[in-house]
Amino acid sequence: MKTLKTDNAFKKMLEEIFYSSLKAVAPYEAVRYHTDKIRSVYQKGNFKKLVVAGFGKAACPMAKAVEDELSDLLDDGAVITKYGHCEGQGSRVRGQGVNNYPSLVTRHPSLKIFEAGHPLPDKNGIKGTEEIINLLENADENTLVVCLISGGGSALLVSPYKGISLSEKQEITDLLLKSGADIYELNTIRKHISKVKGGRLAEIAWPAKIISLVLSDVIGDKLDVIASGPTSPDTSTYHDALKVMKKYGLMDKSPNSIIEILQKGKSGLVPETPKGGDKLFEGVENIIIGSSRTALDAAKRKAEELGFHAEILSSGLAGEAREVGKWLAEKAKEAKGARCVLSGGETTVTVKGSGLGGRNMELALAFAMEIEDIDGITLLSAGTDGTDGPTDAAGAIVNGDTVRKAKAAGLAPMEYLNNNDSYNFFKEIDGLFITGPTGTNVMDLQIALIE
Repeated sequence: MKTLKTDNAFKKMLEEIFYSSLKAVAPYEAVRYHTDKIRSVYQKGNFKKLVVAGFGKAACPMAKAVEDELSDLLDDGAVITKYGHCEGQGSRVRGQGVNNYPSLVTRHPSLKIFEAGHPLPDKNGIKGTEEIINLLENADENTLVVCLISGGGSALLVSPYKGISLSEKQEITDLLLKSGADIYELNTIRKHISKVKGGRLAEIAWPAKIISLVLSDVIGDKLDVIASGPTSPDTSTYHDALKVMKKYGLMDKSPNSIIEILQKGKSGLVPETPKGGDKLFEGVENIIIGSSRTALDAAKRKAEELGFHAEILSSGLAGEAREVGKWLAEKAKEAKGARCVLSGGETTVTVKGSGLGGRNMELALAFAMEIEDIDGITLLSAGTDGTDGPTDAAGAIVNGDTVRKAKAAGLAPMEYLNNNDSYNFFKEIDGLFITGPTGTNVMDLQIALIE
């Protein structure tokens, strides 16, 4: 059995690797890298107005970079982020200094900040989106629009299609989140019941020039999926959206207004989302400025500095969280020597219980059950945004002693797993990994250290 000293040493190393990966995808620096390009485009194009529209969990640090570097050009702007993801979150990440600036509160008088609901949209999201729509409706060929897009944007940039209420949008989002649908399927629905997603924000801004800086939280960095692709041509259709609804048995559970819109769209009675080749995209440039792979490469470098032979299994991990946890445990058990096994992506959870948790904690619990009483393996699974499900934790840290410790405390791990109650399981045994909002978002990260 490992000593407490050994456990603490491995925990410290896991945290070092995790925070190194976050620094590599710090949105403030990523946006600053592109501000010279934006200034050049503005000057060479003889634009008369610069407008910023930002949405996502990293919207504030991204907007702060624009403000710091392009304040003299900035005329107007609005950003929407998740509650608690704006003022000073960089300093709350356990003093790790992921974001190298004193405050995320902008000083520019024309840049408005809205904090709103995620993963379920709310009235503040609608209010902020209305502000962005108004800005872009007034844009013309003399306007350069800078869109700052990051994960979480699908819920935060919210403007339901005509005939759909906010409560109905919340209902279908909740149904999809609990169904086990992946982000591609979820956003296929979102794009077709929205006024702004699936290229429709670019449609509103046309004929303005758009430069979108995109922090990817999607496997494969697919532009039409990140934040539901508001400035990208949509590759999905109403027919695809209905297939998703049928696949998860949601046709009879969902609000009638949503089914009606999707069916009208399939029949051609409601316009499709803009597709590739549409002239409105001729003036749009979408640029990926950070991704899961960027974070994983930095994690690998840090692990090697710490003396481990590091291997990235995948940057596109997907599937049911508990099954992925079992698979990762097998990979860890097969590893020999001082190794660090890394992966990133976004798993799903089919919610059948009434507990509290997230995909990272569920993955970690399943992993812990597979390595019960096996010395020398420690795993951290966490969301790079600092949030796992509707909780205050980013994820969890487990090792071969986790299940033994739980059983000694009278806990039944399988019962917690079946009830989707991983948060309360780890809370009982002090296994939660809590960072607070990190200011970035490039999906989830799993780090396994093997002695």
